Amino acid sequence: MGTQEGIYIRLLQMKDTEAALDLEIRNKEFFKHYSVLREPDFYTYEKIKERIENGITGATNDTLYAFGIFLSKTDELIGNVALSHISRGPAQSCMIGYTLDEQQNGKGYMTEAVKMAVAYGFETLKLHRIEAGVMPHNTPSIKVLEKAGFHKEGIAKENVQINGKWQDHLILAIINQEN
Repeated sequence: MGTQEGIYIRLLQMKDTEAALDLEIRNKEFFKHYSVLREPDFYTYEKIKERIENGITGATNDTLYAFGIFLSKTDELIGNVALSHISRGPAQSCMIGYTLDEQQNGKGYMTEAVKMAVAYGFETLKLHRIEAGVMPHNTPSIKVLEKAGFHKEGIAKENVQINGKWQDHLILAIINQEN
Protein backbone atom coordinates (compact mmCIF):
# COMPACT_ATOMS: atom_id res chain seq x y z
CA MET A 1 0.00 0.00 0.00
CA GLY A 2 1.02 3.64 -0.20
CA THR A 3 4.15 4.95 1.48
CA GLN A 4 4.85 8.56 2.35
CA GLU A 5 7.68 10.16 4.26
CA GLY A 6 7.69 8.42 7.60
CA ILE A 7 4.67 6.10 7.32
CA TYR A 8 2.85 3.56 5.22
CA ILE A 9 -0.55 1.91 5.49
CA ARG A 10 -1.59 -1.65 4.75
CA LEU A 11 -4.54 -3.86 5.56
CA LEU A 12 -4.19 -5.32 9.04
CA GLN A 13 -3.23 -9.01 9.16
CA MET A 14 -3.37 -11.65 11.86
CA LYS A 15 0.34 -11.12 12.52
CA ASP A 16 -0.55 -7.59 13.74
CA THR A 17 -2.72 -8.77 16.64
CA GLU A 18 -0.13 -8.33 19.40
CA ALA A 19 0.92 -4.88 18.12
CA ALA A 20 -2.74 -3.81 17.78
CA LEU A 21 -3.47 -4.92 21.35
CA ASP A 22 -0.42 -3.01 22.60
CA LEU A 23 -1.55 0.12 20.72
CA GLU A 24 -5.04 -0.05 22.27
CA ILE A 25 -3.77 -0.67 25.82
CA ARG A 26 -1.12 2.05 25.56
CA ASN A 27 -3.73 4.58 24.38
CA LYS A 28 -6.72 3.43 26.44
CA GLU A 29 -7.18 6.75 28.26
CA PHE A 30 -6.43 8.87 25.18
CA PHE A 31 -8.76 6.98 22.80
CA LYS A 32 -11.70 6.84 25.25
CA HIS A 33 -12.43 10.54 24.71
CA TYR A 34 -13.19 9.85 21.04
CA SER A 35 -14.49 6.25 21.07
CA VAL A 36 -17.54 4.24 21.93
CA LEU A 37 -17.48 2.69 25.41
CA ARG A 38 -15.18 -0.32 25.46
CA GLU A 39 -16.04 -3.43 27.46
CA PRO A 40 -13.10 -4.63 29.62
CA ASP A 41 -12.64 -7.69 27.39
CA PHE A 42 -12.00 -5.37 24.42
CA TYR A 43 -8.43 -5.13 25.71
CA THR A 44 -7.71 -8.83 25.24
CA TYR A 45 -5.77 -10.67 22.58
CA GLU A 46 -8.89 -12.62 21.57
CA LYS A 47 -11.04 -9.50 21.01
CA ILE A 48 -8.35 -7.72 19.01
CA LYS A 49 -7.80 -10.90 16.98
CA GLU A 50 -11.56 -11.02 16.33
CA ARG A 51 -11.53 -7.37 15.22
CA ILE A 52 -8.69 -8.04 12.78
CA GLU A 53 -10.48 -11.15 11.48
CA ASN A 54 -13.59 -8.98 10.91
CA GLY A 55 -11.43 -6.54 8.95
CA ILE A 56 -10.06 -9.32 6.76
CA THR A 57 -13.59 -10.63 6.13
CA GLY A 58 -14.80 -7.08 5.50
CA ALA A 59 -12.20 -6.52 2.79
CA THR A 60 -13.15 -9.84 1.19
CA ASN A 61 -16.82 -8.78 1.25
CA ASP A 62 -16.12 -5.16 0.16
CA THR A 63 -17.71 -3.73 3.33
CA LEU A 64 -14.68 -2.68 5.40
CA TYR A 65 -11.03 -1.92 4.71
CA ALA A 66 -9.12 -1.77 8.02
CA PHE A 67 -5.59 -0.44 7.57
CA GLY A 68 -2.79 -0.19 10.06
CA ILE A 69 -0.56 2.88 10.04
CA PHE A 70 3.09 1.89 10.34
CA LEU A 71 6.33 3.81 10.79
CA SER A 72 8.44 3.24 7.68
CA LYS A 73 11.76 2.93 9.52
CA THR A 74 10.66 0.43 12.20
CA ASP A 75 7.39 -1.11 10.88
CA GLU A 76 5.84 -0.20 14.26
CA LEU A 77 2.03 -0.06 14.28
CA ILE A 78 1.13 3.48 15.40
CA GLY A 79 -2.51 3.78 14.39
CA ASN A 80 -5.45 2.69 12.30
CA VAL A 81 -7.47 4.12 9.46
CA ALA A 82 -10.57 2.38 8.15
CA LEU A 83 -12.99 2.77 5.28
CA SER A 84 -16.26 1.35 6.60
CA HIS A 85 -19.99 1.26 5.90
CA ILE A 86 -19.26 0.90 2.21
CA SER A 87 -22.35 1.51 0.13
CA ARG A 88 -22.44 0.40 -3.48
CA GLY A 89 -25.15 0.98 -6.07
CA PRO A 90 -26.04 4.61 -6.65
CA ALA A 91 -24.23 5.86 -3.50
CA GLN A 92 -20.66 4.52 -3.99
CA SER A 93 -19.66 5.94 -0.60
CA CYS A 94 -18.20 5.07 2.78
CA MET A 95 -17.21 6.43 6.17
CA ILE A 96 -13.63 6.98 7.28
CA GLY A 97 -12.42 6.65 10.85
CA TYR A 98 -8.99 6.66 12.42
CA THR A 99 -6.88 6.60 15.56
CA LEU A 100 -3.25 7.48 16.14
CA ASP A 101 -0.96 6.75 19.06
CA GLU A 102 -0.97 9.78 21.35
CA GLN A 103 2.86 9.94 21.18
CA GLN A 104 2.69 10.28 17.37
CA ASN A 105 0.24 13.21 17.26
CA GLY A 106 1.35 16.46 15.67
CA LYS A 107 3.81 14.90 13.20
CA GLY A 108 1.56 14.93 10.12
CA TYR A 109 1.21 11.14 10.07
CA MET A 110 -2.56 11.10 10.39
CA THR A 111 -3.06 13.55 7.52
CA GLU A 112 -0.84 11.39 5.30
CA ALA A 113 -2.63 8.19 6.35
CA VAL A 114 -6.03 9.74 5.60
CA LYS A 115 -4.79 10.89 2.18
CA MET A 116 -3.54 7.36 1.44
CA ALA A 117 -6.84 5.79 2.54
CA VAL A 118 -8.81 8.30 0.43
CA ALA A 119 -6.60 7.51 -2.58
CA TYR A 120 -7.31 3.80 -2.05
CA GLY A 121 -11.03 4.50 -1.75
CA PHE A 122 -11.14 6.57 -4.91
CA GLU A 123 -8.58 4.83 -7.12
CA THR A 124 -8.93 1.17 -6.10
CA LEU A 125 -12.49 0.96 -4.76
CA LYS A 126 -13.86 3.56 -7.22
CA LEU A 127 -15.91 5.28 -4.53
CA HIS A 128 -17.51 8.65 -5.21
CA ARG A 129 -17.77 10.03 -1.66
CA ILE A 130 -16.00 9.50 1.66
CA GLU A 131 -17.56 10.96 4.79
CA ALA A 132 -16.24 11.56 8.30
CA GLY A 133 -17.96 12.53 11.55
CA VAL A 134 -15.93 14.42 14.16
CA MET A 135 -16.96 15.92 17.48
CA PRO A 136 -16.96 19.71 16.90
CA HIS A 137 -14.44 20.34 19.70
CA ASN A 138 -11.92 17.88 18.19
CA THR A 139 -10.03 20.58 16.32
CA PRO A 140 -6.94 18.47 15.54
CA SER A 141 -9.06 15.83 13.77
CA ILE A 142 -10.97 18.47 11.82
CA LYS A 143 -7.64 19.97 10.69
CA VAL A 144 -6.44 16.51 9.56
CA LEU A 145 -9.52 16.08 7.39
CA GLU A 146 -9.37 19.59 5.94
CA LYS A 147 -5.67 19.16 5.07
CA ALA A 148 -6.65 15.90 3.33
CA GLY A 149 -9.22 17.78 1.19
CA PHE A 150 -12.45 17.20 3.14
CA HIS A 151 -15.05 20.00 3.35
CA LYS A 152 -17.47 20.75 6.17
CA GLU A 153 -21.11 19.92 5.52
CA GLY A 154 -22.90 20.49 8.81
CA ILE A 155 -23.68 19.19 12.28
CA ALA A 156 -25.40 15.86 12.94
CA LYS A 157 -27.08 16.26 16.35
CA GLU A 158 -26.42 13.57 18.96
CA ASN A 159 -25.66 10.98 16.29
CA VAL A 160 -22.96 8.84 17.98
CA GLN A 161 -22.56 7.70 21.56
CA ILE A 162 -18.97 8.48 22.58
CA ASN A 163 -17.65 7.40 25.96
CA GLY A 164 -21.25 6.79 27.09
CA LYS A 165 -22.71 10.16 26.02
CA TRP A 166 -24.58 11.12 22.83
CA GLN A 167 -22.40 13.56 20.93
CA ASP A 168 -22.96 15.94 18.05
CA HIS A 169 -20.65 15.38 15.10
CA LEU A 170 -19.44 17.74 12.43
CA ILE A 171 -19.86 15.97 9.10
CA LEU A 172 -17.06 16.42 6.58
CA ALA A 173 -16.77 14.79 3.17
CA ILE A 174 -14.56 14.52 0.14
CA ILE A 175 -15.88 13.85 -3.35
CA ASN A 176 -14.07 11.91 -6.06
CA GLN A 177 -14.11 14.32 -9.00
CA GLU A 178 -12.88 11.54 -11.31
CA ASN A 179 -15.79 9.20 -10.60
